[in-house]
Amino acid sequence: MDMAKMFRDMTAIGWIVISVMGIMSMYSLWVVVERYLVFRAAKNQSLKLLGALSNVLTKGDYQQAIDITKKYKDSHLAKVIGAGLLEFEAVRRDKRTSDPETAVEAARQGMDRTAMITIAEFKENLGVLATIGATAPFVGLFGTVVGIIHAFTGMATSGGGIASVSAGIAEALFTTAGGLLVAIPAVWAYNYFQNRVDRFTVEMSNSGSEMAIYFMKEAENEKASMA
Repeated sequence: MDMAKMFRDMTAIGWIVISVMGIMSMYSLWVVVERYLVFRAAKNQSLKLLGALSNVLTKGDYQQAIDITKKYKDSHLAKVIGAGLLEFEAVRRDKRTSDPETAVEAARQGMDRTAMITIAEFKENLGVLATIGATAPFVGLFGTVVGIIHAFTGMATSGGGIASVSAGIAEALFTTAGGLLVAIPAVWAYNYFQNRVDRFTVEMSNSGSEMAIYFMKEAENEKASMA
C-alpha cells in the first residue's frame, strides 16, 4: 500500500479525523509524561522523608519535623504529616485550649483534609486519558464510515467494480486503526496511574493513622505531666 498516495487522496473529513486523533495522541502522551514525573517525585521524596522524620519525632521536636516536611513538598506523605503537625502544634500553643485531645482531633481533621486534596491533585488530567481512551475509537470509526460512503459514492459515479474502491476502503479502515492506536495506550496509562493513586491513598491513610496514634500518645503524656 502506498501510504503517501493514500494521504494525498484523503478527503477533507479524513484529514480532520486524522488531525483530531493526532492532537488526542499528543495530549495523552503529555499527560502520561507529566503524571509519571509527578508520581515518581512523590514516591522518591516520601522514602527520603520517612528516614528523616523518624529520629525527629522520637525526640518530640515538632518544629524541626515541620521544617523537614516543607523540604519534601512533592511528597504526598509530607503534605499529610505536615498538616497534622501544624494543626497539632498550633492548638497546643493556643492558650485558650487546655485539653490536649482537642489538638489530636484538629491534627486528624487536618490530615484528612490534606489527604483528600492530595488525591484530587494526583487525579488531575487522568480524566483526559479516560476520555481519550473512550472516544478515540469512535472518532476513528466516524472517519471509517465517511470514507466508505465516499468510496462507494465514487464507485457509483464511475461505474467501476470493487477494485476501484479498494484503496478508498483501505483509507477508511486506516482511521479505525488510528483510533485504536490512540485509545489503547491511553486506557493502559489511565489504569496504571489509577492504581498508583489507589496505592498513594492507602499510604496516606496509613501514615495519617500512625500520626494520630503518635499524637494521642503525646496528649496522654501531656495529661500525665499536668496531673
